[in-house]
Amino acid sequence: MRTVKLTIDGVLHTAPVGATVGVLLHAARKPLRSSPRAHQPRGLYCGMGICFECTVRVNGVSDVRACMTTVAEGMIVETLG
Repeated sequence: MRTVKLTIDGVLHTAPVGATVGVLLHAARKPLRSSPRAHQPRGLYCGMGICFECTVRVNGVSDVRACMTTVAEGMIVETLG
């Protein structure tokens, strides 16, 4: 299986080619953000790009949907939690 290396919140990760950022975050049990009211960790909700609950910053670009973004070599992902 081919893999790529990317950084999530300053930590190096390896992911299979073709995986999405959302799948990688879910597998790593990494919350994407905290809920604005309850301040509880939140993760993927719809998983298909409709709800925009999984937005992260990728290579300095904000509001990128993790569930719709395929991992790439050297990618830098920042969760907004």
